[in-house]
Amino acid sequence: MKVEAKPHYETQTKPKSGADLLVDALIQEEVKTIFGYPGGAVLPIYDALYRSGDAFHHVLARHEQGSIHAAEGYARVTGKPGVVIATSGPGATNLITGIADAMMDSLPVVVFTGQVARGVIGTDAFQEADVMGITTPITKHNYQVQSLSDLPRIVKEAFHIASTGRPGPVVVDIPKDISTEVDDNPPSVEFSLPGYQPNLKPNPLQIKKLTDAMAQAKKPVLLAGAGIHHGKASEELKAFAEQHSLPVVHTLHGLGTFPGSHSLSFGMAGMHGTYAANMALYECDLLINIGSRFDDRLTGKLEHFAPKATVAHIDVDPAEIGKNVPTQIPIVSDSKAALEALLKNAAAAPSTEEWYKKLDNYREEYPLWYNKPETDMVPQWLMEKVHSYTGGDAIVTTDVGQHQMWAAQYYKLEKPNRWVTSGGLGTMGFGFPAAIGAQLAAPDEKVVAVVGDGGFQMTLQELSLLQEMKLPVKVIIVNNQALGMVRQWQESFYEKRYSESILSTQPDFVKLAESYNVRGMRIESQQDLEEKLPEALSNDEPVVVDCRVLQQENVYPMIAPGKGIHEMIGVKP
Repeated sequence: MKVEAKPHYETQTKPKSGADLLVDALIQEEVKTIFGYPGGAVLPIYDALYRSGDAFHHVLARHEQGSIHAAEGYARVTGKPGVVIATSGPGATNLITGIADAMMDSLPVVVFTGQVARGVIGTDAFQEADVMGITTPITKHNYQVQSLSDLPRIVKEAFHIASTGRPGPVVVDIPKDISTEVDDNPPSVEFSLPGYQPNLKPNPLQIKKLTDAMAQAKKPVLLAGAGIHHGKASEELKAFAEQHSLPVVHTLHGLGTFPGSHSLSFGMAGMHGTYAANMALYECDLLINIGSRFDDRLTGKLEHFAPKATVAHIDVDPAEIGKNVPTQIPIVSDSKAALEALLKNAAAAPSTEEWYKKLDNYREEYPLWYNKPETDMVPQWLMEKVHSYTGGDAIVTTDVGQHQMWAAQYYKLEKPNRWVTSGGLGTMGFGFPAAIGAQLAAPDEKVVAVVGDGGFQMTLQELSLLQEMKLPVKVIIVNNQALGMVRQWQESFYEKRYSESILSTQPDFVKLAESYNVRGMRIESQQDLEEKLPEALSNDEPVVVDCRVLQQENVYPMIAPGKGIHEMIGVKP
């Protein structure tokens, strides 16, 4: 599958409407793909898109939530802003979950929402919603265009803000009369943002403090977060870790920033992290955090998180440093610039041989584990097989829940920007449309959407796009006929009171896929999987694979709520 880039149209001469100015601005930003859904307040914009010819590839999602999750997947893989258009009122409010998701996971997304005409804003006009009020807490910045002359500048600023510093979503709310108003003298797009100047270079004195601390450390650990992806710093991270023989542990979003098969990689840390990774954080005397915001699912009870460590925190967003974990060495910087400085200012390498041996013993003695029955499928084994049959080289997207954690644990990632998941917000329904965006971003790559049977039913209408656009996305439904993580918590902490977590009825996913002219496949046993899955993953067509796994399987290890990072349950017996 390959989507050809479409040539830009000839920008029309003046006079120009607001919709025309928006199209010109998008072309100036080199936007090729737009995800959206038309409606009354954005009809002038869609008319301008129509008149633009082949300037853009517009992806008509079947629900606004699908469009923004697809834009998130596109942004995660490319590092460029995903662009979304939706109409006013319900169109805009249907984007809220995705906007909040992008904000939590620092994804560059630029959202254009239609709005009622300026003269009726505030009158509860048809399909009016207070987009500014709703999105202020969940965006990096938002705008409501009040003057046609401001529109080109606002678009330029929106893309700049979304993609620089710590990435995030920016909303531009465009009243309908702005879209239709004509300007005989199109304004310039010069802009100045003196109040927004992200610091991308580290303070040399702070770099010196960190290198001095490294020289004294006996038990140093590198924590790799999503900031490594955003800074495109994976090569520098690997060089730095190897230079000093530093053990590396990952956050959920940091997976793939450092090769999972590398001897210095000890896996994912946190609530469902490996024993070795969590004990590395608990016992270390120097913790070097690069691009992680120290969220609660990573740290567990804060008083037990790295209790004996000097903490160095490298982050482009100064608001994150010291927010959750006291930090002795704060370094406000882009991850790549900071790592380059550390590589150039290398101090004496810390003596880590004994420390590495200890962590390696933890890795050997307490690996990830599961019981494999004779015939039935367990999800851990399924993930291992998906990894094996794809050669570990697919782009993997997920929803949130048990399947997400099993994919994180058993699909070892070797490269950056190949792991697309909803981390901070934990959004069911994210994985499948995100896979569509990821496939459009990387048309020659294999994209596998690992989803739960619950989350898939929230956005499955986007199956329409697979055949329409010839996208060979592989959808792996980890079907345990339950809201798996909810059921696990009810088993563990609510005395097995399974309140509304068992999905006693569900569609026939094979027939459902076929109704969208997509190939469907059901796998119910290990033998089925060995016979069917290799072909499903290797062909060049979209496939929905309904994998029936044991309902009772739980994700382990696990840190119970209120417990420290060292107090794991379900560690290998």
